[in-house]
Amino acid sequence: MNGEGENAQHSTLNVQRSTGRARAALRLATESLLAELMAAGHWEGELSSSALSTATAVVALVKVGSAADGGLIRAGLAWLAANQNADGGWGDTVRSKSNISTTALCWAAFGAARADADFAEVVRKAEAWLRRDALLRVPDAAAENGDARERVPPGLVAAIKDRYGKDRTFSVPILMTLALGGRIGWEHVMPLPFELAALPHQFYGALRLPVVSYALPALIAIGQTIHHHRPTRNPLTRFLRWLTRAKTLRVLESIQPENGGFLEATPLTSFVTMSLAAMGLAEHPVVRKGAEFLRASVRADGSWAIDTNLATWVTTLAIQALAHQPGALSPEQKLTLRAWLLGQQYRVEHPYTHAAPGGWAWTDLPGGVPDADDTAGALLALLALGTVDGETRAAGLAGVGWLLDLQNGDGGIPTFCRGWGALPFDRSSPDLTAHALRAWSAWLPQLDERLKARTERGIARAVRYLAGAQRRDGSWLPLWFGNEHAPDDENPLYGTAKVVLALRELRDRAVALPDGLLAAGVGALVALQNDDGGWGGVRGGPASVEETALAVKALAGTAEVGAVNAGTLWLAEKVESGTWRDPAPIGFYFAKLWYWERLYPQIFLVAALGRVAAGMTTNDE
Repeated sequence: MNGEGENAQHSTLNVQRSTGRARAALRLATESLLAELMAAGHWEGELSSSALSTATAVVALVKVGSAADGGLIRAGLAWLAANQNADGGWGDTVRSKSNISTTALCWAAFGAARADADFAEVVRKAEAWLRRDALLRVPDAAAENGDARERVPPGLVAAIKDRYGKDRTFSVPILMTLALGGRIGWEHVMPLPFELAALPHQFYGALRLPVVSYALPALIAIGQTIHHHRPTRNPLTRFLRWLTRAKTLRVLESIQPENGGFLEATPLTSFVTMSLAAMGLAEHPVVRKGAEFLRASVRADGSWAIDTNLATWVTTLAIQALAHQPGALSPEQKLTLRAWLLGQQYRVEHPYTHAAPGGWAWTDLPGGVPDADDTAGALLALLALGTVDGETRAAGLAGVGWLLDLQNGDGGIPTFCRGWGALPFDRSSPDLTAHALRAWSAWLPQLDERLKARTERGIARAVRYLAGAQRRDGSWLPLWFGNEHAPDDENPLYGTAKVVLALRELRDRAVALPDGLLAAGVGALVALQNDDGGWGGVRGGPASVEETALAVKALAGTAEVGAVNAGTLWLAEKVESGTWRDPAPIGFYFAKLWYWERLYPQIFLVAALGRVAAGMTTNDE
């Protein structure tokens, strides 16, 4: 046999070996994912415990002042102490790097609970971490006498403001919590115009509020407590705030979900609860319900998560991931999942954002709010479950229309509300737009002529938005996912993979695309791959199962066979070594709040290897 024949035979054997390993890994991962399916007919998952959430919950319960919460407060502080990073700071998850926001809030929690003496070494290390970052300078005399006002950290206040820029959604709550913890004075806390919440909600977008659309509870509660502790000197503003205080509290009460948890989010609920309690309103209904939510959501180890769960989101992702294996879900399981998903669609206007009927939220719990990403995911999952009956079609048409109504003037898709402006979580973003494009194009055959024509126009506008949002290197940046190891915490891998997948599906459905748009995106994805075959948020960063799986799924079936094979083998090796279930903190909740979700690596890996295996089967045939 000549050398060329030997090389060809060797290559064929390598492909067969990698194919066998990939299929074996897929079988194991699929079995694991199916085992997570709950008897209730959906997946629930589990979010990481959060130092930031735990710190804010502790401060809230301290301010509520119930003696019955003493055990929860002590357990929360003990969890924070046990999970302090070696450098003295805290990250949002136990796998996250220390950051200024979480470290400052944890420092505030020990101050609010007057526990500095009990946790002296923990507090000392936290202050040392801040000093090393040139943020906190504690004079020796002040450190000795423990005078909190002598510890005022001018660098810390400026750094927190700089971290969030014009968006006060999180900078003001952090500074307020520091003030409530006795770490800084109220003169360092910027006011919030809570009186604007007394206006009809139709005006909110035009007002260009300093907080994003979903932060209305924080605007009201935090704005009121800042005004309570440091009233404005302007007599007209002071009068307006006095005049609207009761009305805005009624607005706050009207948008609080029945279980007390705003957005099911511990930080937001904690900020609202501590704010009102610190004004002497510990018996107000909003505070009572908020405190009950915190008591109900604490974990056995004393910690709190960033949110209760992402049940709807992980369920739609899991359904789509398993769709590459037609027999993975039984007919009975599909029926149960379809019924559960249909039951999660909002059929009335949402009292919080006033979103029209037709959307889906990320969770099945009362604090959820309809949003673009979850609505697109639900639309795709309903199709992935098979036959579209009358009820499913009606739900799908409503969801398609809901997304079209959300589309911004620039053609892109925001998260919750159309036209709210330039703050990060209200403006259009490539990942949300790509997801909506996939849902729209998949549902086109189900639409009547009028809605089909409108959807096609929406698709064309969204594609133009993506063309304008593409960066020079061919990549796109996402909104809801980041990477702690990348510059500015961005994650071009996630954003680009999502857009490439959408553009490929549009092309396959004969939708015209601008020249070079898809090719540049594919090239950017390949350029981000590490030498070992894995992907992180940026080239050279630590690779994760989630990010590698996203890239493999987006590239599977393209001409980039080498990149796909290398990524597939990287994933197979993780399964073989037993490390594939380890989640990475790539979730970017809001305002640079990190989380990981336990099911992400399983779901993303099944989706990627399922897509690769489906291509192998086609080639074999």
